[in-house]
Parts: sequence; C-alpha cells; structure tokens
Amino acid sequence: MFENIIKNIGRFITITPEEEKIFTDLLVCQAFPKKTILLREGEICQFEGYIHKGCVRMYCLDDDGSEVTLLFAIEDWWISDIASFQEQKPSNVFIETLEDSEIYMLNPTTKEKLLHEIPKFERVFRMLVQRNLATLQKRLVNTISKTASDRYLEFIKVYPSIPQRVAQYYIASYLGVSKEFVSTIRKRLASKEK
Repeated sequence: MFENIIKNIGRFITITPEEEKIFTDLLVCQAFPKKTILLREGEICQFEGYIHKGCVRMYCLDDDGSEVTLLFAIEDWWISDIASFQEQKPSNVFIETLEDSEIYMLNPTTKEKLLHEIPKFERVFRMLVQRNLATLQKRLVNTISKTASDRYLEFIKVYPSIPQRVAQYYIASYLGVSKEFVSTIRKRLASKEK
C-alpha cells in the first residue's frame, strides 16, 4: 500500500523498517471523487499530500473571477499550499481533484510529530520545497521569455500525460492562452506526427 511513497522519500533519505512504520502510521489515506475541492481560498491549509492515484490542480481566481491554473500534480507528486500550511494563515488558492484520487496526507500535528521522531525527514521536505521553487522559477522564466507555442511544447515535455487527462481549458489557463489556441496547436502537432 505504501510502496510508492516509500520509494518517493527514498530519493532523499534512507529509513529503517521501524522508521517506515512510524511514518506510515502517521499518514492518513483518503479517497476523493473527481471535482472535490480540497482547499478553498480563505481556508487554512491543513495538509501536505502525496498523490498515490489521480490528478490534482491548484488554481486561483483573477480579478474577473476566472480560474487560473497554477500547477498540476499527478501520481508520485506532493500537493499543498506550502505558505498557508507552514504559516497557518488563510490560503489564496484552491486545490481540486480532476480525477478520482487517493492522497496520503499529513496534517501540521502529524508532520511535526514525524519531524520530531525522525529528524532526517526535514531533508525530504526541504528537497520537495527546493524542487517546487526550481519548477516555479523555470515556469516564470518560460512565461516571460517564450512564445505561447514554445510554452505548450515545454508543458507537454514536462507533463506528458496531462493533455490526455485534463480538459483543454485547464491547460489553456495554465499557459495563459485561449482554449482555442491549445486546440489549434494540438491539431498542428498531430498533423506533423502523421
């Protein structure tokens, strides 16, 4: 049941069978149907979650009330509003499942207990934050310096399974383009592959 998450953290640290049991005993496995809002703007984020199965997105609302997708997370990825979770302050984002999902969750209390009992887990969470920061920095540079077509090509390189799993308008909102543009570029790429 916990094999994938143990492999995930094994990229950063080695744990003993006893430490593995402490860790897995603190996790809460929850199943969520598609379109479940896990976090709403204004709520305080109470979880850091590892996606065992499914697809999740984080989004915010712009001044017009339109949804702007900030990120997608799929199997073997972690999801949380890190700022809200760490500071226990209201979130400015939403987190929603796009597919039926199973997520292993830690709340602030269980995470603190984990870090107290197995201090080397600090490295796991530090590395996850560093990876997220690097991803966000790369996305910012791409948004500023690349054309919409190049951003789409980069997107399908980084997220090869997402275009088959989510609606085009989510991808469009992530890229800052219209859904018609996404449709056009997908058709263009498909015709080149023939």
